[in-house]
Amino acid sequence: MKAENTTRIQFDSLSINEAYARGAAAAFLARYDPTVPQLADLKTAVSEAVTNCIVHAYPDRIGPVILTVAVYPGREVHITVADKGIGIPDIPRAMEPLFTTGNPEERSGLGFAVMQSFMDKVKVTSKPGKGTRVLLIKRLTSRQSAT
Repeated sequence: MKAENTTRIQFDSLSINEAYARGAAAAFLARYDPTVPQLADLKTAVSEAVTNCIVHAYPDRIGPVILTVAVYPGREVHITVADKGIGIPDIPRAMEPLFTTGNPEERSGLGFAVMQSFMDKVKVTSKPGKGTRVLLIKRLTSRQSAT
């Protein structure tokens, strides 16, 4: 299946860029006229995925984060957040609610759970030492069917 429209941006893993990523994804998807709740869901999931890169992928340095947004036929949105960081050695464990490799006083360990609650599907691939790729999938309903 070929995407109808895509965009791709790369930015440094700085916390100030999380809002940029969220806004860029929202601006790109606005032309598809999602409902306000759908757009909020997408922005929240992007925020969580990008924050995971910033906090976990590059714990002691700044590295690249790549955000790709693609819209497929049937208004299916694929958002990919990828990094070239340290990777995740145990994906199922990392996706467990409340599990965190960060400081437990600062991190809740709910990032993947939040993404899963707002998206139709979340797929994570990772190779230790090579990086991680998070694919967020959501089908937009039309405004007419949402009312």
